[in-house]
Amino acid sequence: MPEPVPADTAEEGPESGSTQLSGLFVEKPPPSITAVTGMDLIIIAKVDSTTLTRKPTMKWLKGKWLDLGSKAGKHMQFKETYDRNTKIYTYEMKIIKAVAGDSGGYRCEVTAKDKCDSSTFEISVEAAQQEAQADIFSAFKRADAGEDDGDLDFSALLKAAKKKKVKEEPQIDVWELLKSAHPSEYEKIAFEYGITDLRGMLKRLKKMKVVEPKHSEAFLKKLESCYSVEKGKKIVLRCEVMDPDVQVKWLKNGQEIKPSAKYIMESLGNVRTLTLNRTTLADDAAYECVVGEDKCFTEVFIKEPPVTITKLMDDYHVVVGERVEFEIEVSEEGAHVMWYFEDIELQKDSPNYRFKKDGKKHTLIIQEATLAEIGMYHAWTNGGHTKGELEVEEKQLEVLQDIADLTVKATDQALFKCEVSDEKVTGKWFKDGVEVLPSERIKMTHIGRFHRLLIDDVKPEDAGDYTFVPNGYALSISAKLNFLEIKVDYVPRQDPPKIHLDTTGNMVSQNTIIVVAGNKLRLDVEITGEPAPTVVWSKGDKVIKDTEGRVRVEARKDLSCFVIEGAEREDEGNYTICVTNPAGEDKAMLFVKIVDVPDPPQNVRCLSVGEDCASMIWDPPVFDGGAPLKGYLMERKKKGSSRWTKLNFDVYESNAYEAKRMIEGVMYEMRVFAINSIGMSQPSLTSKPFMPIAPTSEPIRLTVHDVTDSTCTLKWLAPEKIGAGGMDGYVIEYCKEGDTEWVVANQELCERQGYVVRGLPVGEKINFRVKAVNIAGQSPPAVLSQPVTIREIMEYPKIRLPRELRTKYIRRVGEKINLTIPFQGKPRPVATWYKDGEPIDPKMVNVRNSNVDSILFIREAEREHSGTYELVLQIENMEDRAAIVLRIVDKPGPPVKLRVTDVWGFNAALEWEPPKDDGNCDITGYTIQKADMKTKEWFTVYDHNRRTNCTASDLVMGNEYMFRVFSENLCGQSDDACLSKNTAVIAKTDLEHKRSPYKEKEITCVPKFTQPLVDRSVVAGYSTAISCAVKGFPKPKIVWMKNKMIISEDPKYLMRNYQGVLTLNIRKPGTFDGGKYSCVAVNELGKDEVECKLDVRLATDPDKK
Repeated sequence: MPEPVPADTAEEGPESGSTQLSGLFVEKPPPSITAVTGMDLIIIAKVDSTTLTRKPTMKWLKGKWLDLGSKAGKHMQFKETYDRNTKIYTYEMKIIKAVAGDSGGYRCEVTAKDKCDSSTFEISVEAAQQEAQADIFSAFKRADAGEDDGDLDFSALLKAAKKKKVKEEPQIDVWELLKSAHPSEYEKIAFEYGITDLRGMLKRLKKMKVVEPKHSEAFLKKLESCYSVEKGKKIVLRCEVMDPDVQVKWLKNGQEIKPSAKYIMESLGNVRTLTLNRTTLADDAAYECVVGEDKCFTEVFIKEPPVTITKLMDDYHVVVGERVEFEIEVSEEGAHVMWYFEDIELQKDSPNYRFKKDGKKHTLIIQEATLAEIGMYHAWTNGGHTKGELEVEEKQLEVLQDIADLTVKATDQALFKCEVSDEKVTGKWFKDGVEVLPSERIKMTHIGRFHRLLIDDVKPEDAGDYTFVPNGYALSISAKLNFLEIKVDYVPRQDPPKIHLDTTGNMVSQNTIIVVAGNKLRLDVEITGEPAPTVVWSKGDKVIKDTEGRVRVEARKDLSCFVIEGAEREDEGNYTICVTNPAGEDKAMLFVKIVDVPDPPQNVRCLSVGEDCASMIWDPPVFDGGAPLKGYLMERKKKGSSRWTKLNFDVYESNAYEAKRMIEGVMYEMRVFAINSIGMSQPSLTSKPFMPIAPTSEPIRLTVHDVTDSTCTLKWLAPEKIGAGGMDGYVIEYCKEGDTEWVVANQELCERQGYVVRGLPVGEKINFRVKAVNIAGQSPPAVLSQPVTIREIMEYPKIRLPRELRTKYIRRVGEKINLTIPFQGKPRPVATWYKDGEPIDPKMVNVRNSNVDSILFIREAEREHSGTYELVLQIENMEDRAAIVLRIVDKPGPPVKLRVTDVWGFNAALEWEPPKDDGNCDITGYTIQKADMKTKEWFTVYDHNRRTNCTASDLVMGNEYMFRVFSENLCGQSDDACLSKNTAVIAKTDLEHKRSPYKEKEITCVPKFTQPLVDRSVVAGYSTAISCAVKGFPKPKIVWMKNKMIISEDPKYLMRNYQGVLTLNIRKPGTFDGGKYSCVAVNELGKDEVECKLDVRLATDPDKK
């Protein structure tokens, strides 16, 4: 982990690197700004983006390190605007109700790719003249307090005590009281006078009084004034003390810190460190290191990482009175989230809103939505933003299933049923305007959206008009109950059969009966005839004989009942009733029509999208339910969400719809419901996900870069606004002046910001335009202000020889040579290379020419490539020339004719001649070496000797020497040397040395310890070592033992032997490591042994004593 950087040592300028300082500000904040306590303050800075390729980034800093962007809230607000005409960005920092803690040095810093600029300014906050002394407490609020830190609020007891003191005692200047007080009394004073931010007060008190730096007798180097570290990281506080054995105490906010896994205290020589692991906001405090009476102080600031929003807010489309829950998820638990309605911050004490936190989930709850709450809702964290739209419409109750008229017989059952769109709606039943009350025979039920009135044992007085009236709506649903009376007329005994059909009730025509799918059809047909006729019901050619089941026939006296339970679509068709007796027969035909809710619409798809809208289309349902379609209802949702939002409350008749007010770059899905007079269908299949995106803005700064007789080179910059659809490429179009038909120049999209339009007619005036293309389509075009005449302009040929090629160009043998010579000229010049006046050989040198340069390439340079190369540039009768001198160098050959010219004393004079091959460059020196004829080992006498002669000195008397010389140049030393033809003999003098006879000394000896082991007592947990010294030859073998047991290769023990000094290191011994340790030295002459006793004791806490 990187070491934390103290705040007062941080760099003030921008980061070093490729970013260069430049004047981006067109308006800077004033150097000095004065504000009044309790008043708002606005600081403005303006940046010119005319020369920038991307949007600039602005940072507001306080001091040297504190980024104010993370403190945005109700105390500090930041705003950014952009003027398209002037291309100027305006940045505002607003401090709401300034306090004394806002005083200090500030810096605004703007960066844009490789450019940056900064401006510093000072803010001083003065107290208002009418403020009383008691208002000084507002200055004790922390300068870096978040928006949750409200006004100071003391208990009623402290308030009462303060009021009494103001009346009875003179006002006390708290600042003067603190200046003269001892640091140990700070907390007492803070409690007595209601100061809640003691640390913030001490920081400003330190700035107010100038303290002479006091020399400390206990500290060599004190703690830094402050440290900053990111939340969750590790930080090390480090100081140096004068006495390496002194004990120190660490304090946090005046309380002593005990060692733990969180706080690790270490002592290494004079250095004392306190390590804080996994820092949290609770570690943001003042720390002290205490040595006796001396102390050194520091402050640790914990920087919280930005909180991002991981789950975005959904849109809502509700009716008045519904509950709305805007829910988001953030990256960290306990994060602070600000909720806004449009530009107004929502407070916790608002009666219409309720806020809920559950781990990382944050919810804004609107208990009962009203029309006043329509708008955009925002959620802000210090690292993210999301928004959701709330649409509220008036409640409109829709009748999904009407009440059907009934015709029943005495003692039968009558059931009225209707369905409304809101399952919460209640209502009342009326008969002929009189409310119907429940009884044993009359029952009323309400289940979901269905309301039922059930009348058992129908009587003649039950006939009449029945009406259902929903509570709270000017709406009523009516139906008629017809009582079927059986009229018995006198008939002769031989009366032919007769079918008496009642054409009222469900019959919409004389022989057609309409039944809603799922409802029950009971058709009671009166039959007369003497004798009693035989009744046969049939559907088509199929006779219905069942007397039980879903479709059945029931026979009663003078009645034939045809019943369909839970009507289905398959039950629709023509039904025939045939009655016969001996007197004749009668027939009647009925058509039963089954009506149902329609099938879901088909093939919902998106035709096109815009920046915040999408055009949707779908196919009508395959089956309309037997009733004409009234229209459709549409819903949409964000992909991945489970909450659908209604797009319309009124029935929409067309099968094409434009959905609006969507967020660009967000994936949406849509579904459609079909509606007829019976009710609403099931939802259609969800459409494929689609994303509202818009084409980019037009490219900018379209210019002509070059023109020839048949081509035109265009260049431009990317659009200012690209959007969520990104950028796929560009389309280039042209047309002749006066024409309206534009021709596309590129068949495939151009991805670069430049293009060469080819095949243009010479001399014509051509208009050009460029469009940006993304998934949403083409942007508006960028058009040249005037047409371009297609005619190449003659330009004199000019070679621009690079500076390094204007002098002799030297390269070594085997190196690669790649020379790029730029030039200019129109039309395209003809470039020709010559070497020493002759055309170059293409087998030796490769040349590649382009419109703007010529490249000479040699893969592996050889000596024969050296020479003068000339580039000739020609356009018709005009030309330009440039010469390059190329020299390929190699190592030189050896010198020649090396000889010893003179010998005197201990010296020898040498001479030689330069090498025949100098490697194609100057000889820079020679290396001379000598060798004794006995050992034949070479030693250097001189390096880089420039002359062709030298004198070798300090030769040894009586030895014979030979010499060799290497030549050197730019490439290095020659591979071979030149040996001297003769040698130099250093003659001996007349002195004769008589050597004494050599007597070999006996050095073998028995092992013997010269330094024994010493008994030791150590503390458990602290590494220790025992040592001794031994002599003996041959070198003895060493064996360490504990309690007469040989110590094996145990990592706890480390055995060393350095020139007879034997050491046994024991790593962090425990009580079980105590005992007798012995060391045995053995060789072939004998052995010796020493031993000692090691006592390991437990550490004791001096505080407990």
